[in-house]
Amino acid sequence: MLLSADHPEWTLAEIGAHVSLCDDTVGTWRKRFAAQRLEGLRDAPKSGAPRTIQDEAALRVVRLTLDTLPEGETHWSTRGMAQVSGMTQRAVHRIWRAFGLRPHLVSSFTLSKDPLLIEKVRDIVGLYLAPPDRALVLCIDEKPQIQALERGSATFPMLPGQPEATGPTYVRHGTTTLIAALNAKVGSVIGQCYPQHRAEEFRAFLDVVHAQVPAGLEVHIILDNDITHKTKTIQNWLLAHPNVHFHFTPTSGSWLNLVELWFSLLSRKRLRRGNFTSNDELEQAIEAFISRTNDAPKPFVWTRSADDILANIKRFCERHLPPDNSQGSSESDH
Repeated sequence: MLLSADHPEWTLAEIGAHVSLCDDTVGTWRKRFAAQRLEGLRDAPKSGAPRTIQDEAALRVVRLTLDTLPEGETHWSTRGMAQVSGMTQRAVHRIWRAFGLRPHLVSSFTLSKDPLLIEKVRDIVGLYLAPPDRALVLCIDEKPQIQALERGSATFPMLPGQPEATGPTYVRHGTTTLIAALNAKVGSVIGQCYPQHRAEEFRAFLDVVHAQVPAGLEVHIILDNDITHKTKTIQNWLLAHPNVHFHFTPTSGSWLNLVELWFSLLSRKRLRRGNFTSNDELEQAIEAFISRTNDAPKPFVWTRSADDILANIKRFCERHLPPDNSQGSSESDH
């Protein structure tokens, strides 16, 4: 707005305040409009050198990147594409960056083929977002074959501008299996280490967990589909404890189990760079980490609804899979 019927003589400052522009910009556009009328409001040619790479050439690089592969190789590099397209490596890099192309990266995925995918997602997410009254929701899983590694190489401490450095050698003093139960609402953890990973150890852990459950509560346990969770030993234990209910994650859907997040914290903060001279020292370190977790428990807050998750799976299938392979991606398919 340069002029107004109500304000025929607006100043540059008043117009600038009205359209959120500075006085100089308002003055420039006003002069162009006065001299050329509407034609003066079109964008003028930009300053600088003219473009040397036209749209057709850039699109050719994009098509080559998406639709072809270099001979004998799995993906394009800027050097290889530059040789084929006749451009410089820097020009190829700019085009790739503009179109979000990164041939050197690859991501992996596992699409669940569980025929009850939708029902299981709704069941588990419902326990997180709207748990039953007077019920305890526990997320249980095993972390098998944790190695007690004694780092044999010298470790150089972190310095400004230099990360901590260590060598590749180590001595293994055995392994242990951790079974842990995360209280989904509170964030506290019950954990036990066992020498083996069998149904007997899992049943013993269930006894430990059940002994700590207040009387009168229903217990809903979220588990993956490991065979040790479905043996006759465990089925008999469930019959003897009618207040306990199992909820299984979909096949290839262990990411729905919140205890996996706690396992990730344990690995990153205590195990991955830990130095253990014996299996007992490893188990003591795990128990100490559990104690610190329970001293100030903090729950992992689940925010995504089942509808959002299933909609994302459906979009992924529609984008990446042919129609005959997209079963399990939407409720209409069942």
